[in-house]
Amino acid sequence: MLGNGKNTFKRMGRFILIALISFVGLCSFAQYNSEPNLISRYKPGVMFHYTGLRPAEAEKAQKYDRLVFDITYNDWMGDIQAFNNRWSSIGLNTNFLFDIPLSKKGSVSLATGIRQSFFKTENLSNQFLADPSNNFTVLINSVSTLGIKKRLLCGNAIGVPFELRFRTKGWKHVKLHIGGVVGYQCNIYSKTIYNGATQIEGGLYKNYDFADINRLALSTHVRLGIRNWAIYGSYGINSLFSNRSSAELRLFQLGISVSLF
Repeated sequence: MLGNGKNTFKRMGRFILIALISFVGLCSFAQYNSEPNLISRYKPGVMFHYTGLRPAEAEKAQKYDRLVFDITYNDWMGDIQAFNNRWSSIGLNTNFLFDIPLSKKGSVSLATGIRQSFFKTENLSNQFLADPSNNFTVLINSVSTLGIKKRLLCGNAIGVPFELRFRTKGWKHVKLHIGGVVGYQCNIYSKTIYNGATQIEGGLYKNYDFADINRLALSTHVRLGIRNWAIYGSYGINSLFSNRSSAELRLFQLGISVSLF
């Protein structure tokens, strides 16, 4: 009965999400067709130029890049040599941003809002050992990987991004975003996946006992692209762990950004 209840809630959640997307899409379609100067079929993004239930005023600058997803490859600077993590070290940043035009045509703007971030790094040789009693984290280059399929380090954070944006005129614009994020690191955990049957139930072991997490997460980032697509890069300003005896690690990310509206 418990499993059936979970499936019911999942189906309800999917239905509600699809209904919301359909409603917003219909509103956006109606808005575009009420203005002959906006030809919606040539607009990139699911809700490009969406301004709510009423059309935007013609004399005002258009707003862009308000819901942005950064799909990233994650790696380290510091005590680990860069570009040794596996290709599957994938993360996702979800950005809800207010675009604030500073020029009449919208070629320069500011943006701020809220971000939720998830990172995952995978490297079979990197073993992170937490010492809760002494509040530090040790990085070991593990030579023996017998019986181990994957070793992951993951984390979640929330933050406030700030961006200075430059773009050429029109919706077919080239854009450059330069910014940073002041965030809060909610958690960091390691995950070990074992091959076959082991003493670990289900072949999976998670460890959340990292006592020296640096809760203040500071980073800089840049996006360069066309319309609703961009190349993305980010660099962590401070170390992942706060104890001086811990491993010195700064997260950097490379990937693509997709703007839905």
